[in-house]
Amino acid sequence: MATRRQAAEWLDRIQLAAQQQNYEGTFVYQRGAYVQSSRIVHVASKGDGEYERVESLDGKPRKLLRHNDDLYTFVPERRLCVVERRQNKDSFPALLGASGEQVLSVYEPKSLGRDRVAGLDAQVVELVPKDAYRFAYKLWTDAKTGLLLRSQTLDADDRVLEQIAFSQLQLGAAGPSQKTTIAAGMRNLGGWTVVRPPVSPVDIEAQGWQIAPTVAGFRKIREVRRPMAARDANDPPIPVDQAVFTDGLATISVFIEPAEKNSRKEGAGGTGATHVLVKRRGDFWITVLGEAPPATLQQFASAIEYKASK
Repeated sequence: MATRRQAAEWLDRIQLAAQQQNYEGTFVYQRGAYVQSSRIVHVASKGDGEYERVESLDGKPRKLLRHNDDLYTFVPERRLCVVERRQNKDSFPALLGASGEQVLSVYEPKSLGRDRVAGLDAQVVELVPKDAYRFAYKLWTDAKTGLLLRSQTLDADDRVLEQIAFSQLQLGAAGPSQKTTIAAGMRNLGGWTVVRPPVSPVDIEAQGWQIAPTVAGFRKIREVRRPMAARDANDPPIPVDQAVFTDGLATISVFIEPAEKNSRKEGAGGTGATHVLVKRRGDFWITVLGEAPPATLQQFASAIEYKASK
């Protein structure tokens, strides 16, 4: 791309297109041998924002209905509906957890010309990491609207760790009738067990923790507390604190939970681009989870300190 400013604007356009365009189609997520197809309908209304429906086409049925940040997840086999506020705004075909300018502080854009995805002309750009603490991303965007059509996450040897892409897409197809159907689905909950998981803001530093990762580009975007069911049904829920960091493309979460009545083992693992690291720190378990190389998670874990309040 000609200039960094143009590259930043191109990235920001991806996010705006995901929010402001009307579209419906089928996309496929691939990670190794795992393949999951989903159907999406997205309606952008000038009066009251976004309406979206995402339905899984493989495996057990799942349906997500969304109006702006209100998210309803339906689990048909349990007649369960989980109602919560959307935390992340980077679900496909959205992409960014921060501005394009922040992304380009740690990634270098490289234009790869033109291609076609789902019958649409696409511009192809690779975002090459400036260090070894993150993966590369290859992105295909619709030449007319900027909508993300395909995304690949690549390791240092250019192997595809995971991919998500439209296999079929109709731009401008979704409209008022789909918006009405989505809104009705969020209202008509008769026969469903509705659960609203309690999520509250938390000041992790006030709990005695300091998390100061030295990996460039990552910024903390939120801290929340969620109750996790105890192993013994008679025990109260266990509070789990979560700090979320992003460099604009990759997201890393640090989970802190009491070790008491919570048996697990230290270790590390991963699949596709997602890796996990579990460590015991005094009376707590620390879990670092994210779409980054194992060395990045180690850096985060090493930057966590606990200083009990006096």
